[in-house]
Formats: sequence, structure tokens, C-alpha cells
Amino acid sequence: MAHPTSTELHHPLGHALPRPGGTLEVAPGVRWVRMGLPFALDHVNLWLLRDRDDDGRDGWTVVDCGIANDATRAAWEQVFAAGLDALPVLRVIATHMHPDHLGLAHWLTERWRCRLWISATDYHVARVASQATAGGGGGDEVAAFFAEHGLTDPESVAKVRARAGYYRSLVPQVPRQFRRLMDGQVLRIGAHAWRCIAGYGHAPEHVALHCEALGVLISGDMVLPRISTNVSVYDTEPEADPLPLYLASLDRLRALPPSTLVLPSHGRPFVGLHARIAQLHAHHDARLAETLAACRAQPTSAQALVPVLFRRELDLHQTTFAMGEAIAHLHALWHAGRLERRRGGDGVWRFTAT
Repeated sequence: MAHPTSTELHHPLGHALPRPGGTLEVAPGVRWVRMGLPFALDHVNLWLLRDRDDDGRDGWTVVDCGIANDATRAAWEQVFAAGLDALPVLRVIATHMHPDHLGLAHWLTERWRCRLWISATDYHVARVASQATAGGGGGDEVAAFFAEHGLTDPESVAKVRARAGYYRSLVPQVPRQFRRLMDGQVLRIGAHAWRCIAGYGHAPEHVALHCEALGVLISGDMVLPRISTNVSVYDTEPEADPLPLYLASLDRLRALPPSTLVLPSHGRPFVGLHARIAQLHAHHDARLAETLAACRAQPTSAQALVPVLFRRELDLHQTTFAMGEAIAHLHALWHAGRLERRRGGDGVWRFTAT
């Protein structure tokens, strides 16, 4: 976690939140929708942008979708009934492929007969994950990967194995067709131009949206006001080094004006983008220092590092994220030449300072 001080970030809407199934205007033609999640992180923010299609029809672009469950569908139906000014949804944009952002894309695009817009990388990864009967955040391969990094106690291994097909359970279908979003691409959404800004480290090819005229950034998960974005190594790319990619992506956002209103996927809209980027850098600098100190003291696995980086009780969902993050911090130092890794006789990778 990386908690900002109250003086560094400003929340123009105060503590106001959209009511369940309702909307709240945050800028001209930009409405905030908030959907529940069945996790410790209990909500996701979604956005409605006033739009007009090539045929001159007025309507809305939906940015991000929520997970695929009955409660989220019911909440969307309330939004459709009362929050769209009797206008249709013209397109659906997903900032990235994680379930709380893409889960209902198939349902929304079918419901409104419109197209999904997403980066090609995230689209194809999501298609594979939603069609897989194993993997997707659990199963034998994930359990084996975590075991290589020290998570070997039988109860944890059994729980991870039992989560086979976890992604598919939250994203049961991905639309068969899509339109590709690319870094630097400019979308005309209604009266305004929105520029795509690709980011890496959290998802394969996350796309944030910046509107210069409105002074608004839909940041997705790349910049959150109260928690640090998850940056993990996964079993499908076991030697990955995502943390430097994420930090470099943050630095690209420094080019935006300090007055930018940031619309995050979790937490409240805020002003203070540059301060938040500095906080997130400081957060990871501190975690890297703790990682290096642990590895100087003794050979350290990711599992042994988890309680160093996360000083609280974790449920299984949080533990899988924590393991991925611990590996990411170890790999950042390993790839930089500051750690070396060796596999022990028990098959576990442990890292020591060089």
C-alpha cells in the first residue's frame, strides 16, 4: 500500500460517490459509475462519456465493464434505465483485460450491438484466458510456479490448485471482434478528443485516456489514489521484469498538467497526479530497499519476502497478488544485477545480494 497524505492530493468531489445503479457527473459529458466487487477491494469505478457515432446518433461510450455476475448486470440495468438520458451505448472501451474491467464486455456489446475497443495485446490474452479450463490465476501450473518461489505449504497449494479457471469464472466470454487501441491514438468521443496512453507492468498493454480539453485522465489501474497498483510476475512469463516497465509508464504521465483531474479505477477522483507519481516511486524504492536488505541477511524466497512487504493478514486472493509482487521486486533487483538467484535442493528459487 502507498497512502498519500491529505495535503498532497485534492478530491474535488469530496466524499461524494455515485449511488448504487446511479451516476455522478465529474466533468461535462463524463459520468461516474461505481460497481461492487466480491473482494477485499470492494468496488471498481467505470465511466460514461457522452458520444455521437458516425451515423449522427447521440449516445454513450462505456469505459470498463465490471465483473460478470448477476449483481453487476442488475446494477447496469439500473444505469441504463435512469442514467443514460434515454440514449444508447454506442461503444465499450476496456482499459485492460483484468476481470473487473473486461468481465461484462461481451454482455454489454451484445446488449447494445456495439463494438469493444481494447489494446490488441490485452484482447488476445483475455481470449486465451477466458477459453482455458486451467490457469487463469489458479490450477496446477500456478501452484507449481508459486511452489518454485517458496509457497509450498499443503493448504496454500491446495487452495491455489482449486482456483483453476478463475479468470474464466469472472470473464466467461470475450467479444469475438474488437477494435484496436494503440499508444498515441486519438479517439473522437462526442465533442472531445481523447488520447490513448499505453502503460505496462500491471497488464500486458493497459490503455489510459487523456482529454486535454476537459483536463481529465481516465487512469484505469495505472494510478490509484490510495493503494499501489499491483505489479506481478505470472507463471506464463516466469522470468518477467514488470516493475521497471510500470515505473517508466508512470514517468510518461508526468507530461500531463498538474491540474489534471484523475479518474482512477479504485478510490475517488483526485487532482495531484505528479505528487501521486512521486509517492508511488517512493513506495517502490522503499520496497526494493527492504527486499535488498532481506536478501543481504540470508538467501530469500518470494514466500519469505511476502511478510516483509505486506505486514498484514492476507486472504488467498491477496496472497496470490502478494506473491506476484514479491517476485516482481526480486526480479527487478535480479535483472539489474543486484541479486543473484539459485535453486535449492528443494526446488525453490532463493535470491542473495551480489
